[in-house]
Formats: sequence, C-alpha cells, structure tokens
Amino acid sequence: MGIAICESVRFVVRLNERVRHMIEVQNVTKTFRLSRARKRETENRSRENILTAVSGLSFSCRPGRVFTLLGPNGAGKTTLLRILATMMRPTAGSVRVCGFDTVHQAAEVRRRLGFMTGDTGLYDRLTPTELVRYYADLFGLPRDRYLENRDSLFGRLGIHDFADRRIGKLSSGMKQKVSIARTMIHDPEVVVFDEPTAGLDVITARAIIDLIHDCRDTGKTVIFSTHIMSEVSLVSDDLAVIHRGRLRYCGDFKAFRSQMRSDSLEGEFIRILGETP
Repeated sequence: MGIAICESVRFVVRLNERVRHMIEVQNVTKTFRLSRARKRETENRSRENILTAVSGLSFSCRPGRVFTLLGPNGAGKTTLLRILATMMRPTAGSVRVCGFDTVHQAAEVRRRLGFMTGDTGLYDRLTPTELVRYYADLFGLPRDRYLENRDSLFGRLGIHDFADRRIGKLSSGMKQKVSIARTMIHDPEVVVFDEPTAGLDVITARAIIDLIHDCRDTGKTVIFSTHIMSEVSLVSDDLAVIHRGRLRYCGDFKAFRSQMRSDSLEGEFIRILGETP
C-alpha cells in the first residue's frame, strides 16, 4: 500500500510540473484608443475611437508541443504575444505563464520566458559575446552555467566565427543568430517566437526551425507565430488560426488537416478567412 501511495504522489508531482509550464489564455481582449489620424489609417468605421486588436481569446499551450499561431498581417498575433511576454497588459481577461499571472507576477514570468521576434533590436556597438553576457547577467546566471549555455548556443549557431565583431557590422542572418542566443541563454521554460524567420535566408531560417524542434523535444512550452504556410507544416503540433483579433480555429494540427475542405493548407487558410464575418 505504501509503495502505491508513493507512486501516486510522484505522479501528481510530475503532473504538476508539466502543468506549471503551460501558457493559459483566458478571455483576453486588448483595445486601443485611436487618434483621428490613426482611425482613418485603420479604416475604423465605428463611432467610438477604439480599435479592438484581440477579442475574447482563450486557449492553452502544453509542454513538449509547438502551438502555432497562424494569421495574416494585422490579425492580432503580435499584440497577443506581447501580452504573453508582459510587454502589454490586456484590457480584459488574464494570461498565466508557468502558473504566474502576466500582470501581477510579471517578473516571475520574465524569468521563465524567452521572447524572439523578426526584429532583432540588437545594440550595434556591442559584440555578440558582450550582448549575450549582458542578458545572462540580467537573468542572474552563474558564470559556469553561462559559459556552458553560451558555448553550446554559439557552436550550434556558428557564432564563434564572429563572436567578437561589432553587431553593427554583421549581416541580418548573423544578427538573427545572435538574437536566438540572447533569447535562449537562460534556458527558458517557455519560448515565444514571433515571426522569427521574416526576411531571412534559407539557412538561417532552417536553423530557427531546428531550434524550435529542439525546444519541443526537450519539453519546453513553445508558441510560434507565422503567416508562412510551409512553416506551419514543419513545426505544428497544435494550431490556432486568428483573423481580425478572433480565433477561427484552435486545436490539434493533425485534426485540422483531417477535416480540411480545401486541397491545400493555404487553400484552407484562405477559405477560413473568407468565412470571417
């Protein structure tokens, strides 16, 4: 009897550890107040000067799976991911990352999350080594762990060859590799990729796709945003289609493919968007 109880306790502990790594989005809405000029730019026809970027979104992301957020430009993907990363506060609803609320426990969320976008935003006067070390220090990484993580990332991404060159002198592909290293240096439990392959060459884009696979295989919780159809098939375990701030589909990617009414993923995506009111 005692052995059975111990095994049950271990199972509950393992289950709680996995649940702790989830992203949980509950009824999230984000609105912005528009100036008159901005209202004209967005073709907002409502009487109020309000733009609803995301509206009533709910979903969860499980560890060891890639949750792909698919939608056209302007669908609300980046707004949603910035809320997940504590860069914005939702107007309504809540988000929990690793069990922590993104508004009330933002510092705890940031410690456990890596956020990467197609816009590297790197400081040109630093070298890759200096920049990555700076982020490691921000996360309070011990020196031995920093060196281990840095050497692994630099070797994997081929950064050693330009590790001591000024970032301002690097190509866009090199800069994106440095951005990957910056994102992953603290070995985050949750990784958010916001259209990270935009404008990149095939080799660098493939390195990012491989990194996403590695994150999934090591049990991390991964959310990946894109509007590129070929990437959806390469990485997705779960899929959410977002358009005009609302979810048009959310569920298992294999189930999505099995119920498609179009001959291709691209055709099905266009069909779903065409049915949006």
